Amino acid sequence: MQTFKNLEKLLSEDKLKSLLKKYDKSGDGKLNKQEVKDAFRDLGLWFCGLRAHQAMQHADKNNDGLIVDDEMGVLVDFATKWGFTLV
Repeated sequence: MQTFKNLEKLLSEDKLKSLLKKYDKSGDGKLNKQEVKDAFRDLGLWFCGLRAHQAMQHADKNNDGLIVDDEMGVLVDFATKWGFTLV
């Protein structure tokens, strides 16, 4: 998986969604907590396990343990609290 440690943090919402979707290992269009954690780690966030847990609690509206397409916007909004500026 490509890492984004030197990623400039000015991202559009669509770009951040696109980056997060690359971590969908099964290709089913859904992100689980581990995939969110891996994405956050590779995007350079600190405490990525804790943040993935918090993000899942916030964005997983139906509590199925997965972030699906209609929940992705909520995940992106939540992730912007950690320094990703949407342009």
